[in-house]
Amino acid sequence: MKINEAIQKKSISDIIQQAKMLMQAKKIADAEIIILGLLDQDKDNLEGLYILSVCQRYLQKFKHALQTLEKIKVLNPDYGRTYQEEGHIYRQHQAVVPAIEAYNQAVLRNPALLACWQALADLYQQQANHTAAKEMREQVQRLSALPIELLSVNSMLHEGKLYKAEQLCRNYLQKMPHHVEAMRLLASIGVKMHVLDDAEFLLESCVEFYPNNTVVRFDYADVLYKRQKFAESLEQAEKLHNEDPTNLAFSMIMANCHVGAGNIEAALSIYNKVLQQTPDNPNVLLMLAHALKAVDKVDEAIAAYQKAYKSKPDFGDAFWSLANLKTYRFSDAEINMMQHRQTDEKTALVDRFHFCFALGKAFEDKKDYAVSMEYYQLGNSLKKQQSRYKSEHIDEEFQTQTDTCTSSLFALKKGSGNTAADPIFIVGLPRAGSTLLEQILSSHSQVDGTMELPNIASIVNKLNGRQRVDEEHRYPGNLHELSPELLAKIGEEYINSTQIYRQNAPYFIDKMPNNFRHIGLIHLILPNAKIIDARRHPMACCFSGFKQLFAEGQEFTYGQEEIGRYYKGYTKLMAHWEEVLPGRVLRVQYEDVVDDLDTQVKRILDYCGLPFEDACLEFHKTVRAVKTPSSEQVRQPIYKTGLEQWKNFEPYLGALKKALSPLAK
Repeated sequence: MKINEAIQKKSISDIIQQAKMLMQAKKIADAEIIILGLLDQDKDNLEGLYILSVCQRYLQKFKHALQTLEKIKVLNPDYGRTYQEEGHIYRQHQAVVPAIEAYNQAVLRNPALLACWQALADLYQQQANHTAAKEMREQVQRLSALPIELLSVNSMLHEGKLYKAEQLCRNYLQKMPHHVEAMRLLASIGVKMHVLDDAEFLLESCVEFYPNNTVVRFDYADVLYKRQKFAESLEQAEKLHNEDPTNLAFSMIMANCHVGAGNIEAALSIYNKVLQQTPDNPNVLLMLAHALKAVDKVDEAIAAYQKAYKSKPDFGDAFWSLANLKTYRFSDAEINMMQHRQTDEKTALVDRFHFCFALGKAFEDKKDYAVSMEYYQLGNSLKKQQSRYKSEHIDEEFQTQTDTCTSSLFALKKGSGNTAADPIFIVGLPRAGSTLLEQILSSHSQVDGTMELPNIASIVNKLNGRQRVDEEHRYPGNLHELSPELLAKIGEEYINSTQIYRQNAPYFIDKMPNNFRHIGLIHLILPNAKIIDARRHPMACCFSGFKQLFAEGQEFTYGQEEIGRYYKGYTKLMAHWEEVLPGRVLRVQYEDVVDDLDTQVKRILDYCGLPFEDACLEFHKTVRAVKTPSSEQVRQPIYKTGLEQWKNFEPYLGALKKALSPLAK
């Protein structure tokens, strides 16, 4: 009773700190009592459970310690220190093989655990595995060379304690402003927090300070790639490759950049060369398969995906990539394998949710919709653990666009912007039929198909400027301040920066769906550009998004309530654009395209000012790279079977219907 009263008077962090101090004072039993009291009040406190397991190990309560560690694995299967503790217990029992396995699982999840690397070096030495022992000692030396503050930052980064890591890293950089590892770590934190512009700025500066540091240049190329600045990333990757043509990591990032820039054949050549040196490398096989899929070499892609999971049986991404072909059907043996790996405690969180989405698709194909939905729900729930998405923030963004981009703004800025009519923007929600519209239009002789281009988002980032997360956004409010000359310059920069994705046609498509949030900006900088809103039935669109695991972004899809609320916000904002820019956007309903392709194709071409061409009706015959989830579907003639697939899951979509109400009807 006294312990509980003490806990109620103290914050959880105070109790945790008190337990740590007791442990440092070798008062392990007292620390255990304090933590048990905390867990009576908060049984799922991760840090409390971890401290309890350490106390139990010191008190030689090994059975209880292992039970505690199992609880942690359920709560967070990617917490590296869980496996470190497990390794310590096995090592104390002279169980060398299980100890090595546990330590390896620990450093897989948190490479900054110095004690694990040291233990592995000793254990491999005991086994006379001198090569492995040498590799482990090199890791020990690398980590030991870091200042203690940065070692802590590195560990926090891998444990998801991003704000603590950022604060500690920034404090260190105040003392040592140009410390290369501190700058790299802060950039890594920025990537984890999706503040990619900050990460790019840090690494760009780092490259200037340390031009001969290949690790820094590699990180810089990688963050440019993540920002979809493929031309700039490719330039950095080529510098790395030229310096060391034998380095496989340099070859891989160069190949990935070629894929991003649309140079698929160049990428395939590099992937195949890398595989000659590491024929069973699962990550290389995965990237090869993605590239093969993009150019419609589906059988070869399937073989590469299968080889990837055979090389690494817990490779969730390889299984999900097969499911994401939409046309692949899993065997019973593959389904059993996925189910086993999904429940295996050693399977990393990222692989677990990949397995869940793949299993959802597998059981949907079997028409077992109840089991399918269980996996889709679990996959979304696991994926959401990695997300910081809040519907309220998006609601505020939509409202700010509505409040700022008014009829008076557009009247005031009339005649501004770049006069180029090259771009055709296709906007909307993912899984609404935008890839189908792109395939139809890009089948026209005067139109280049490209991809989901990042350029408008990049312009938005520049208009927002460098700011803290808690600062008020400058954009779109500062659109009022932009002169006609500056608006024209921004439009010209967009045209120039997208040139890398184009061929020789006079028009090109930018199908980044999220650009619907920036139609006001697009109108101001490119008043002659065409904008098409790809619209789909609310339930069909939202459920299709809910069961899709996106490579990145689209965080609003990982919950029925979230995606329904986002759809409502989208339709409300599109109604605003129609009110203040009447006739500016052509809405194309997916169901209408499926029902009457001829009429809708002619309507789209008329809006774009393009003459009719039969190739647009035979879009499935057009040969081009397609990297979106719909790549296989748009290579087939129009079919109606997918229109109402959501109805198979209707009994389980109550939360979505409620969020969409009244649009769901």
